[in-house]
Amino acid sequence: MNDQDCKKAYSEQQDTLPAFHITGEKGWINDPNGLVFFKGEYHVFFQYHPFSTVWGPMHWGHVVSADLTNWRYLPIALAPGGNGDKDGCFSGTAICAFGKLYLMYTGFEENGGGDNIRQVQCLAESDDGITFKKHGVVIGSDQLPEEYLPCDFRDPHVFCHDGKFYCLVAAKTKEHKGRLLLYRSPDLFKWEFVGDTLGFDSEGIMFECPDFVEQFGMIAVCDQLPPPKEDGCLNVHSTRYFLGKMDFASGKFEVKSEGILDYGFDYYAPQCFAGIDEKIFIGWLNMWDRNVPSAKYGFAGMLTVPRKMTVENGKVIQTPVVNKREVFKTSVDKNLTDKAVIGVIEIDADGLESFELKLRVGGENFTSIKLENGFWKFDRSKSGEEIRGAEKDGLSLSGVRKMPFSGGKNTKITIVLDRYSVEFFEGGNVMSSTIYPPENADKIALFIEAEKCVYTRYDVVKQ
Repeated sequence: MNDQDCKKAYSEQQDTLPAFHITGEKGWINDPNGLVFFKGEYHVFFQYHPFSTVWGPMHWGHVVSADLTNWRYLPIALAPGGNGDKDGCFSGTAICAFGKLYLMYTGFEENGGGDNIRQVQCLAESDDGITFKKHGVVIGSDQLPEEYLPCDFRDPHVFCHDGKFYCLVAAKTKEHKGRLLLYRSPDLFKWEFVGDTLGFDSEGIMFECPDFVEQFGMIAVCDQLPPPKEDGCLNVHSTRYFLGKMDFASGKFEVKSEGILDYGFDYYAPQCFAGIDEKIFIGWLNMWDRNVPSAKYGFAGMLTVPRKMTVENGKVIQTPVVNKREVFKTSVDKNLTDKAVIGVIEIDADGLESFELKLRVGGENFTSIKLENGFWKFDRSKSGEEIRGAEKDGLSLSGVRKMPFSGGKNTKITIVLDRYSVEFFEGGNVMSSTIYPPENADKIALFIEAEKCVYTRYDVVKQ
């Protein structure tokens, strides 16, 4: 293949990838890992299987950005094969300390499966943020309380408080329920158990991917296989948050309020950037036990756009972070038509009475968002290629998710569109879902009744 053919092949591959959502370019990705601002750039690592579009031995993929929208790929940061991680480098977090970047992650040893599996917490360090030296196991199975299973002990979240390092780790009791455990260290290498943080079981079989934001007094955590709940937790695995206060001496967290982080079909394992004052999260824009139609293009899985989070009146408020420029703005009287596959749409309405928006319309295909009986109804039943999950409830089987409408005189809506995804923001809440429409499905149709409505569309600024 000559240079011209190579350039053409590369261009064709880029045309099948999301325009600005992080993927592995090829292969499978899931949880975001090690989000950190280090040496003037935003670093995002992620669970990565570069050799297949299905889950396999986990590596840590790696991208960096100056603006949280345009990402540059770096070499794989961690690969299985070391002390404690011979079969996989599972999820974890990053911290800047002693002038270096440290990654704390779960080492996985399959050992024939079942009770013989071992999951331990490992450490790696880097001077440049690109190449990493592994230090092996720093929290082993012998540091688990007796009532916990060493085969399910994972996803360390490392952070610093009052000059000491802490690590929140997900674990499973011998009764097969999830708990969150807190450890403490003076130096990231020697750890002691502090306490059972939440003091109650997961609703499903296991907690995963905890994240703690001291500024908000917030723990975000995923729950495996909880029973479906009417508040929107209908996915086979749900992502919730708890607001309260941590007692670092006992390791206990007092919960004062709680909620759901995303009401859509595809969201899991959110993590906050370390090393910056603003609290910006990224999650996995997919869900376990689903088919992934993009596999035919050589990649499976992507991450959400970054989201800035604040807390107001006991509730988490989320807004998207996208480098964008305005390209179209108009007032709307009852209806509007437009075109977009990639970009950001903002709708600002006073006195909203009714609303229906159809996105990626082409032939018989469309994705709709409708205001109905005090809820936003997201419907992807006619979005394009079928996405099948393990959920059995009626809404899921009909391709629908719902999210509460904030109400009030003014309604501000933001919709982030990429080739295979829709992220819908309103009132601080979010619905995130993948879609796989035909490439030429690019029309937009808005039907609205309101005292006043302004529609603005933005292009994403690519570098």
